[in-house]
Amino acid sequence: MMQRSYLNHTKRLVSSHKQQLFASFLIPLILMSGYFIYRKMAPFGSSSLLTVDLGQQYVDLFAYFRHTILHDPTAFFYSFSKAIGGDMTGTWAYYLMSPFNLILLFFPGKTITSGIFIITVLKYAFSGLTFAILLQKMYPKASWLVPGLSTTYALMGFTVANQLNLIWLDAPILLPLIVLGIEQIFKTGKIRWFVLWLALMLIINYYMAYMICIFSVLYFAFASAHYYTSFKAAFTAFKKFVSGAILSAGFASWLLMPTFYILTQSKVQYTETSVKFKFEYFPFKMLSKLLPGTFNFEQMPSGLPNIFVGAFCLIGFILYFTNRNLKLRERITAGIITLFLLLSLCFQPLDLFWHAMQFPWWYPYRFSFLVCFWIIFLAARYLFSEPLFSTRSLIITTCIFLLGLVYLYLNLTSFKKYVDQSQFFIGCLFVALGLLAFILLKQRPNTAWLITILVILDVFVNACMSLNNLSYVSQSEFGNYTTELDKTISKIQKKDKSFYRIGKTYMRTKDDSMQAAFNGGSHFSSTFETQIPNFMQKIGQPDGDGFVTYSNGTLITDSLLGMKYWSKNIDSNQLGSSVTSTANPTLPALTYRPDLTSYQLVGQDSLTQTYKNPYALSIGFGTSSLVKKFNGSNLDTIQYQSQLYSTLAGKTTSKLFTSQNFNEVIFQNINQTTKLTGSVLKKNSLSKPGIVTFKFTPTTNDAYYLTLGQELNPDNATFTINGKTLTQYSPYRNTVVVNFANHSKGKTVTLRIQLKKMSLWLENFTLYHFNQTSFTKLHKQLSTSPLKVTKHNSHQISGNITVSKKNDFLMTTIPYGKGWHAQVDGKSAKIVKVAKTFCGIQLTPGTHKIVLTYWPPYLFFGLIVSLIALLIVICYLWFKKRSIKK
Repeated sequence: MMQRSYLNHTKRLVSSHKQQLFASFLIPLILMSGYFIYRKMAPFGSSSLLTVDLGQQYVDLFAYFRHTILHDPTAFFYSFSKAIGGDMTGTWAYYLMSPFNLILLFFPGKTITSGIFIITVLKYAFSGLTFAILLQKMYPKASWLVPGLSTTYALMGFTVANQLNLIWLDAPILLPLIVLGIEQIFKTGKIRWFVLWLALMLIINYYMAYMICIFSVLYFAFASAHYYTSFKAAFTAFKKFVSGAILSAGFASWLLMPTFYILTQSKVQYTETSVKFKFEYFPFKMLSKLLPGTFNFEQMPSGLPNIFVGAFCLIGFILYFTNRNLKLRERITAGIITLFLLLSLCFQPLDLFWHAMQFPWWYPYRFSFLVCFWIIFLAARYLFSEPLFSTRSLIITTCIFLLGLVYLYLNLTSFKKYVDQSQFFIGCLFVALGLLAFILLKQRPNTAWLITILVILDVFVNACMSLNNLSYVSQSEFGNYTTELDKTISKIQKKDKSFYRIGKTYMRTKDDSMQAAFNGGSHFSSTFETQIPNFMQKIGQPDGDGFVTYSNGTLITDSLLGMKYWSKNIDSNQLGSSVTSTANPTLPALTYRPDLTSYQLVGQDSLTQTYKNPYALSIGFGTSSLVKKFNGSNLDTIQYQSQLYSTLAGKTTSKLFTSQNFNEVIFQNINQTTKLTGSVLKKNSLSKPGIVTFKFTPTTNDAYYLTLGQELNPDNATFTINGKTLTQYSPYRNTVVVNFANHSKGKTVTLRIQLKKMSLWLENFTLYHFNQTSFTKLHKQLSTSPLKVTKHNSHQISGNITVSKKNDFLMTTIPYGKGWHAQVDGKSAKIVKVAKTFCGIQLTPGTHKIVLTYWPPYLFFGLIVSLIALLIVICYLWFKKRSIKK
């Protein structure tokens, strides 16, 4: 009879556990799906989840993910869609290794936003599920508080604030499983689950995995204090923990090793070498982030840490330290870890440490999901470890909360950018309800389901209030642009199967080329090799840390980089109309390029014109060996272009640009100056507009270009040419080259600059005439020995080339990298770095077969390490199985 009763109890417990897990998954799924449907997110309305980086970067990389998996697997290693070319292993390791991304395979083109919707709500749901699994494994008799705590974890402040950073949300899913793996080391002595989940995290996102690895050390210390029986047992657990971590890294080495090398060429170069021992803000200010709805756009660049976990969990977190049923050494260890985590949220050296010694560019305190986990975890530990619920502890906790609320109320004006009185009073209400919930639990433990509803309501209110502060890209804005871009690029690629690059006078994001799978010139990512922005800066393109925008090309750079086709929006064709013009809202204008009329018009539809560049060089071509000595470090953008192009043709003195004077300059309410370049314009009267009008009448039909220093940007002045807005990408941190006129012989071109401030520095402000005749001669010489590409994919280019003694050096516009390997006539050849940017090969006169192949550096070594790790596990299991049989 007793056995039957025990079996029935066990069945009920198992059934309850399954229901709790189901609820922990389903509640976040339903809540966030319902909210997004209410906000009319695609596929349920006219909006989308695209905002900030999710709309400007990740969505294009997701489209690249689809293209790689479905059409071009070689793009896993390298892509010419990454600006003018770049390694992709680091991009995959940071952005694209989440298994959730496989869902995107079913959502092509503009429907990809629907796939993002599904992935987002599933990541919320799986975060709740894995946290529930952790609680149930640690506390088999856990109550129906589990779904409430799990939903709190799923909808914590970090997740809501970083929902737009979808690539980071695998970390909250795997963190509870990694912690559970550490628990298993102490409970069963096995490391298999710890190794599995940590290895998976390292593969999915090395950046967030780095933070979890640090936290794993902290959690191991906590678990050691809890399970401590003897030094020998603790040391044995430590050895298993270390060996498990090493084994995890070994399994992930096939991706981590090539990724680390790429980071040395990109992100690592921005590592901070000087650390200031200071607090980044008054620590008590972070209390404001415990109120609901405190996340908005202003908090993204440099806000306070997003650590909202609801009032109930905060109360439980404080009560944990008062629970004498828990070992003192455990609570002391937890207190030390808590202090370390809290200091990390405000003390600069620790903040920098968590971010791998690099200050985040936007989205600060990215490790705050670990702090949220820790608070909720300790609250759960209190609730499921025979809590005392003493009146004294509740009174002390109430006093702590009252002091915090008084501080917030007295300093409410300090937080007015993201907190108002309504948020404060809603926070007070949930604190009061949270305290009542603990009193209710003390008197009636079977009311856990009611408290779960309260807990869920608290975090859901925060999610709604925070996300209501954000705006999103409309589905039509994204969908119409994507459809038109795909259509235009597809037409070009169907007619021409050769290797070439494509430029555009319009842009939605700098990763358009990844979205539409074409070879372009722009890119934006955190794993972008610095040599490309450095080169683009030298030729007058907007650049920054992690991005370039090929918007300011000239006839020279278009030729050199093989920009064979240009897609021009009809709006921008009409002399540089505004980005906001209603004539063509589908394709936002990027740049003003009248020199494109020097190219051949080969296609047109209602929105775009397609031009073919007759001067575009092949991806490789025979040049003079003089180019191996080209440096160009001290040249300005115009001189650099001219000198590089001339040197390739074996000329040392060819002058492709000549500076020009304006025919007339008219000053209105501005001090007159005879020298323009480098002078400072100052308004005479603050109340009147300050305007300078420059008039120039070209004497040839050649192209004319204008250089603008970084101060000459839309923030400081407005620029118009012949009454039309001069559309240019902004901001730019170095001098850019702007096409001023083309085919305008005898026609006056008027540039009007209106100051937005009291003064304006005419930094590097010079007008140049482009010598078309000299350029044509040089191009004809460079095009005599092209690399005739016979086969190409994303990581290999093959072709034939015939060179003479005068042009026996193969110059390519493939960015130099240690992963590139060359074969000439079947034999390995040395690759030379040209102009600190490109791959080149010294040849002998004659005809040669060239094969250029890219393999990520350290990929093979990483594969060997991963295979060794796998072999160690197989051998261990084999010996273990053999010993059991004996």
